[in-house]
Amino acid sequence: MSVTLSPKFFDVLDFGTPSAERDISRGLEECFVESAAYQRVRSGAKTIVMGNRGAGKSAIFKMLAKRERAAGSHVIELSPEDYSYELLSSTMAAENAGSWAKQGAYAAAWKYLIYILIMKVLAKKGMRLAKGGGREIHNYIRDNHATSQLGTLSLLISYLKRLEGIKIGPVAAGLKAHELDRLYKLEEIHELLPALRKVLDGQRVVVLVDELDRGWDSSEDAKAFVSGLFQACVSINEQHPNLRVYVSLRQELYDDIPALYEDAQKHRDLLERIHWSEESLLELIGKRIRYSAREKGFDVEALERAGDAACWSAVFSGPGQGSFRYMIDRTLYRPREIIQFCSEALEQARGRAGQLPVPHTAIERAEYGYSEERAKDIAAEYRFQYPGLLGVFEVFRGRPCTFSRQDLELLCLELATGEIPTSGTESWLPNCEPNELIGILWQTGLLSAQLNADDAYFGKHQVQHLNLAAVQRFQIHPMFRTHLGIGDSVGGALA
Repeated sequence: MSVTLSPKFFDVLDFGTPSAERDISRGLEECFVESAAYQRVRSGAKTIVMGNRGAGKSAIFKMLAKRERAAGSHVIELSPEDYSYELLSSTMAAENAGSWAKQGAYAAAWKYLIYILIMKVLAKKGMRLAKGGGREIHNYIRDNHATSQLGTLSLLISYLKRLEGIKIGPVAAGLKAHELDRLYKLEEIHELLPALRKVLDGQRVVVLVDELDRGWDSSEDAKAFVSGLFQACVSINEQHPNLRVYVSLRQELYDDIPALYEDAQKHRDLLERIHWSEESLLELIGKRIRYSAREKGFDVEALERAGDAACWSAVFSGPGQGSFRYMIDRTLYRPREIIQFCSEALEQARGRAGQLPVPHTAIERAEYGYSEERAKDIAAEYRFQYPGLLGVFEVFRGRPCTFSRQDLELLCLELATGEIPTSGTESWLPNCEPNELIGILWQTGLLSAQLNADDAYFGKHQVQHLNLAAVQRFQIHPMFRTHLGIGDSVGGALA
């Protein structure tokens, strides 16, 4: 079924923002794709949401918060400003000061903070008259936190400071052990937990902790900050079915924290990794086209009847889904990328074309800026694990699109030995074996791999499990090619 859109719609079509935080007031709910992953998180079966930047973790949390509130739940959303490691790190002693051993301390402090926030929410006016534990909680909050002006981050810091003072302060060994044990066991609030469980029999509380990467520097302290929260989340969620703490983690943070990875193996059933397919991304754009038309007052009856492919073809020209194939091949299957590419192509078309669909020439023009921005964003995403990664990407500028393993290994060896110079990579690149560097470039998205001699090339976002050592041919992913001045020819040897 084909659809023709009014020329007037061309001037007002809006794909929304790539950010869920800004999109929540611009139709996120109507445009939201209710994936199986979202349903598992919504049910509480999964509480640790993992994915790359732009994969939609924040969108899931925003929708979860909105629907939990609509169902009468108490919702606590911790924004980056509430708990930012960037702010916290400037106030705490370093890990190596006095054998600080922060991971256990952070876990205890996170639990203390989250329990206090939960009890504050429940200890509203009139709760002192509630049955089944409400009085004890109300009295504790009244006596200890009612007049406190401490913000969320300050509460976390205050508890850590108590632990820090004992850990590295001049306290006698016996007293130090006793005080630490009391703080690690949350003795101050431990006796309130049975009362809290009774209150939760009749009320539901959801805590959402998103965007843990603010100020992330890959230090041992930063890793303890995140892994401590992970431990606290798992522990608190065991208290009651009506209490759920959700945490989102960027995939590269998870991969960079060995202690977190070890803990996660014990709780693998709680992890939800966000993956998108071509079909779900097409559905996302189809929903946004329909929503934009509806919001601007256009008749959407034909669009509602049409499938997602027909909605796409009404906006972007090309035979069949040719334009969709072209654009989706230049993403790592992240919603933020396809939204950005579509928006930039639309802007390129405005002022040059008078109506929809957007011509393919506008898509090609938009690709220059899009490709450059994505290359920089990907390098920034991994800036702490692989500083100087953008310079490594630049080494491929103007080279052939396709490499044999032998040619690629030689290039990677020249990079690692410094024969091909790069800047800012001293902390990791000289230690890389060629195959290890190939793995990093595959992991970060620059390389696609040919699975078999007759197969097309696939990226990490398309193949979750792959024996990379067996791959004999690689390509530069199409998303990077325009920025790096690489043609789409699959032939040729390494120059």
